[in-house]
Amino acid sequence: MEIWHNPRCSKSRTAKSALTGTHPDHTERRYLDDPPTPEELSDVCDRLGLQPWEITRMKEPRAKELNLAEQPRDRATWLRTLADNPVLIERPIVLTDDGRAHIARTPEALDDALG
Repeated sequence: MEIWHNPRCSKSRTAKSALTGTHPDHTERRYLDDPPTPEELSDVCDRLGLQPWEITRMKEPRAKELNLAEQPRDRATWLRTLADNPVLIERPIVLTDDGRAHIARTPEALDDALG
């Protein structure tokens, strides 16, 4: 099990704490320091059943700077944008060993990821 973690985010810290308690052997990826590649992001989007623009933090100042709300929904371009600007990736993302992925921002999503 792996968590894409930002220690400055309270929801990410909550998910990390729960994961540590239930899956102490998990892997922590501080995705701001170790950004995912476009290929990794594509895989995660597929596992989530979402498109890259659906896992983008549109209220981030960087999203506004890039005018993302007005950008065409081209998957390859958005994957590259997220890889180049990992602060835009929604968090936390939990990747399970059985191939699922979850954006674990809510207690329900976190329970799904850990269950």
